[in-house]
Amino acid sequence: MMHDNYLYVILGMGIVTYVPRWLPLVLLSRRKLPEWFEQWLDLIPAAILSSLILPMLITTGDPRHIDLMRPEFIVAIPTIVFGIKTRSLAGTVIFGMLLFWLAGKIF
Repeated sequence: MMHDNYLYVILGMGIVTYVPRWLPLVLLSRRKLPEWFEQWLDLIPAAILSSLILPMLITTGDPRHIDLMRPEFIVAIPTIVFGIKTRSLAGTVIFGMLLFWLAGKIF
């Protein structure tokens, strides 16, 4: 049988997860935000994704050190250029996967 403490912990985790997502949605959904703020918000997903991916692309080893000659980094450069030129998510993913496969064959 579950103890009451477990139930409180699960409820607390749910509240802590739900409230920070719900609060801005409720407070900002009925207001017109300034144009500069909306443009700034559009950049957040790219910034978060970049901050997660870039360390994996350019660092290696233990302790971590910068290695710009990693195949992952070399493949990422033309993939980024392809994505910017075509603006196609599916095409960029396929192009990046193809380059990564080719890099595995070459390196």
